[in-house]
Amino acid sequence: MTSLVYAGLMRPDGNGGLVPELAERYEISEDGLSYVFYVRKGAEFQDGKNVTVDDVIFTIETAKNPIVKSPMRAGWEGVEIEKIDDKTLKFWLKRPYAPFLENTTIGILPKHIWKNIPIEQLNLSELNLSPVGAGPYKISKSFKNGSGLTSLTLNSFSNYVLGEPYIGKIVFNFYPSEVELLNAYQNGDIDSISAVSPQNLAKITRRDGDIKSMNLPRIFGTFFNQNEKPIFLEKPVRQALEMSIDKKQIVRDVLGGYAKEISSPIPEGSFGAIALTESEFNLDKAKTLLEKNGWKFSQEKMIYMKEEKKQATKELSFSISTSNAPDLIRTANILKSSWEKLGAKVDVKVFEISDLNQNVIRSRKYDALLFGEVVGRDPDPFAFWHSSQRNDPGLNIALYTSSKVDKILEEARRLVSREDRAKKYEDFQKEVQADSPSIFLYSPSFIYILPKKIKGVDTEDIVTPSERFANIYKWYIDTKYVWKILHKNN
Repeated sequence: MTSLVYAGLMRPDGNGGLVPELAERYEISEDGLSYVFYVRKGAEFQDGKNVTVDDVIFTIETAKNPIVKSPMRAGWEGVEIEKIDDKTLKFWLKRPYAPFLENTTIGILPKHIWKNIPIEQLNLSELNLSPVGAGPYKISKSFKNGSGLTSLTLNSFSNYVLGEPYIGKIVFNFYPSEVELLNAYQNGDIDSISAVSPQNLAKITRRDGDIKSMNLPRIFGTFFNQNEKPIFLEKPVRQALEMSIDKKQIVRDVLGGYAKEISSPIPEGSFGAIALTESEFNLDKAKTLLEKNGWKFSQEKMIYMKEEKKQATKELSFSISTSNAPDLIRTANILKSSWEKLGAKVDVKVFEISDLNQNVIRSRKYDALLFGEVVGRDPDPFAFWHSSQRNDPGLNIALYTSSKVDKILEEARRLVSREDRAKKYEDFQKEVQADSPSIFLYSPSFIYILPKKIKGVDTEDIVTPSERFANIYKWYIDTKYVWKILHKNN
């Protein structure tokens, strides 16, 4: 609901970029260390109070407070704020950080409403159930039962800075399971649904909706831990494993076609993405590659083995760790089947997501990890691929090390020019592709069903499911107009 009720200085445009929302305009210094924002004159909250720089500062300082545990906190750490006047403020960065503008999509809180709430009580405040923002819609009704919120009614905000939405009222109903959600849609109780799995999408018989498929800046792949499993130190082994996978089968059979095959760490729809390098699915060639590098197939053990002087015999045997998400379990089993056809022994280990994060990923206790990464609209691959991020809390789950890539990523995050940064990201991806530290499998789509009468929905790229509403103020209902004389005659 936050994307509907609240407004930020900037707003996602639904096509991979950002547009000014509460900000009339902004300026970036040549050195990339300061950003000046000018708040629109006439911008107001849904209670009629004007939006000022004080509200922006209050919101950001609140997000920076560790007690609040805001997911936006990390993006604002080390950023200093200077109030120039009631409608102008400046952000000071300690060092250039190209994706900084993403931080300014944070929804602005009205200080006059929240300032007297103790910081420890913010997350539990009743104000969260009747929020006041400056976004395109305001909440007019809410219904709860013993288990929680069941529905919300939103009405358009007439003074929204980008123009009052054409659709005057939207009702959201909430369901405890996907099964109940699908039943409500099939029965005609609701007209739109989202976050439907590809498997259940095929079961829908209702035909008066348009299926919208939107790009998500997320990648799923298999990340090899060379520290836990020394066989992954051999590049030909990693290449042979990728060559024996039919990525198209995974996209088709697991995701119902609602995903895109990928070959690099930045997916389509994110800034800096490069064209797909078509993967070569060739089991015979994969076996030949292993054999050229000293691996021999053991008829006794039915796997590839490698003997080296003064070293223990290696076996092409390892485990894949993943979460208990149905799509990932099915993908893991396809990988297992494919690699066993190659001549490997593979064990699939499935964990609850909290257990996987806490006891497997953080401690780096896995041979191969089937997992996803949220790359973002304007990515900073540093956390995922810089060698300094190999250990927790870093996110380099491939434990990848490359001095060349380190230098590229360090330089890229300091560049203000998008053109220069895009070139760095291209170089980065080509280096990673050449090193093959991981097998990049797919980038999923977000599935959303809308009534066919809803027009003006041109959103293609989103970072979070809520961004499907990025352009909701432009949506309208297709209406047929009939001349009164014709209506009277009929």
